[in-house]
Amino acid sequence: MGKAGERLILAFDFGTRRIGVAVGNELLASARQLDPLYARDGIPDWAVITRLVDEWRPDLFVVGLPLTRDGEEQEMSVRARKFGKRLFGRYGVPCEMVDERGSTGEAKAIAREAGHRGNYRDDSVDGIAAVLILESWFAQREGLPG
Repeated sequence: MGKAGERLILAFDFGTRRIGVAVGNELLASARQLDPLYARDGIPDWAVITRLVDEWRPDLFVVGLPLTRDGEEQEMSVRARKFGKRLFGRYGVPCEMVDERGSTGEAKAIAREAGHRGNYRDDSVDGIAAVLILESWFAQREGLPG
């Protein structure tokens, strides 16, 4: 287990059809997207997550918490929290939730600038959103606004 400041982190952008994934290094405050996970009504293929955990050996999970514009919890917040609790329960790796408001819109803007044609169902931005969630977590750790 890496010590604070040097941990390897797997971040997730929870969704009912797809779950974005990013991996990051706390020391470098860097993140990169991995292939998204497919889910059926929010339930991922846990064997795929187990392979990710075995490959990356994360010290921490970070899961985006979808809140309303007013910062209130909603149904998807409950589902994302449940996903985070299941990650901890299955792998014994601590899990932190981070406010993900605006991450999907920002991810779409980044993708458009890179030439994305706008078909987000076939060409998702979930991995970019997971990177943004992890970068927000890094910023909060440094005392910066998320």
